[in-house]
Amino acid sequence: MRSERLGDGGTAADVLRALARRARSRQLAPPAGLIGNWFDAAAVLAPSVRAEPHDARGAFAVPTGGATVSPDGTGPIIGGGWIGYRGYPDRSGSLPEAAGGWTDHVLRLDTSGCWWFESLLDEPCPADLAHAVRRPDTTPQSWHIDWTTPDRHAHRRGVEDCLDAIARGDVYQACVCARFHGTSSGSPVDFFTDAVDRTRPGRAAFVQGAWGAVASLSPELFLSRRGGAVTSSPIKGTLPLSEDPERLRNSVKDVAENVMIVDLVRNDLGRVADAGSVKVTDLLRVKPAPGVWHLVSTVTAEVSDRVSAADLLDAAFPPASVTGCPKHSARQLLRSWEPEARGVYCGAVGMHSPLAGLELNVAIRTVEFDASGRVGLGVGGGITIDSDPDAEWQECLDKASSIVTLTASRTPRDPTPASRNAPAGPVSVLR
Repeated sequence: MRSERLGDGGTAADVLRALARRARSRQLAPPAGLIGNWFDAAAVLAPSVRAEPHDARGAFAVPTGGATVSPDGTGPIIGGGWIGYRGYPDRSGSLPEAAGGWTDHVLRLDTSGCWWFESLLDEPCPADLAHAVRRPDTTPQSWHIDWTTPDRHAHRRGVEDCLDAIARGDVYQACVCARFHGTSSGSPVDFFTDAVDRTRPGRAAFVQGAWGAVASLSPELFLSRRGGAVTSSPIKGTLPLSEDPERLRNSVKDVAENVMIVDLVRNDLGRVADAGSVKVTDLLRVKPAPGVWHLVSTVTAEVSDRVSAADLLDAAFPPASVTGCPKHSARQLLRSWEPEARGVYCGAVGMHSPLAGLELNVAIRTVEFDASGRVGLGVGGGITIDSDPDAEWQECLDKASSIVTLTASRTPRDPTPASRNAPAGPVSVLR
């Protein structure tokens, strides 16, 4: 394997734009990317990935070896792996149930702002890749999406049906969703990179193929696995950023919603975890996300090396925070409460590296582009016995607002941040 320091360069969004232009000019498959908090890095970009439809259970199935610490010491060598998505399982949407592909090299932006070329093979960084990192073309590219708001009355019926089911004791909580539709022009990667620049989501991910594209602006970690250590950080509880965040922490409804989902995550991970290893390490922390405050908790567990990625996903998928409690009952009932399939929304997007492990987001705040330019954006919220249908509708609008109000960037960005002390150094080869 190989790790090569490239030094200063453009922002993650600018470099992803440059990689997309490189791929088009060389007639390569488009790039894929993870931007935000991924693998202890600020971005992981795959210059070209042939992302093809895949069977859902086989998605993210990668043989793993021992992790290798990166030369900068901030996290593991990533090198490459399988990058893609797995959609919500209960009704298929317009995109494949899963899609993704393999890359044997990546560009990694560490948390200090330094770029690295990493490869699972012993090969140097191509000169045009290094140029795309150091001097990306930041000329804005136009795109546009015309959005149509979901049917408010259909959402209200779903929420009221859910409240009736809670009163009967069929479920304790469930996530009832609606769907924005739209038509797009321009490139999905330009929408995604503008959205990342404007909203700064914590777990953004982009994958594109002949079938369309997935531009996920998620704030939520579904699963992280490093060796035997597994982490999940479910989000339940939402308040607009303009409000006092203490209101969220003191909300009986939001706290109850979060605690129920934490228990569900504990149960899911407990199906494959070592006995006694499941722990709640952070409960009900208020954190900002694009346009809203969220309540976030963290659950950890230990699993043996006999537990594969497929086994872990079988136990935990779909994510607890977007289903309900009990999960099986909620999933069955949601089919009748929601008029449309969720598609990729409420599934997971991410990467499995044979060196660095597995990281997946929860595919919320996720825009799905089909091959003809039609787009979809799912939104929803957890319903408890205290829920008010009008407030739940407003929560959907609040969550979508940071996306549906976006317009194309018109101003070129400066691709040359201030120099750091250490220049790009010689190649470092790790074996």
